[in-house]
Amino acid sequence: MIKYELISPELIISPAAYRVYRASAFISTLLFVWLCVSLSQGGVPQVRGPLGPPLLFIPVLAAAANLVGMEIFLFRFDNSHALKQVFWFCVMLLPLLGAAGYCFFVYSRSDVFKARTEQAHSASA
Repeated sequence: MIKYELISPELIISPAAYRVYRASAFISTLLFVWLCVSLSQGGVPQVRGPLGPPLLFIPVLAAAANLVGMEIFLFRFDNSHALKQVFWFCVMLLPLLGAAGYCFFVYSRSDVFKARTEQAHSASA
């Protein structure tokens, strides 16, 4: 079988990627909360000022990066039961919150990171 290696595993399961995806999930959740608050106050959310649109680009980029990273992790590295994977795939269809929830509840608690942590501790001892 041909192994799919177009995207390096280091981009998904390295310690730096772990921090980036967790931060992206948090920023994505903040964007969702901001949109909900803006919509509940009536009207369309507006970003004012000269720095508004560029500053809005950062949370949108974080949400997109989180979604792509979590989808790749789900398809390549998640070794949980197939029904659980299908469930999380459907949850990730929810805008902004789906991938963030997967990041906090599955990605962060994955056995992949536990194995890397144990290897790091055994190498330092």
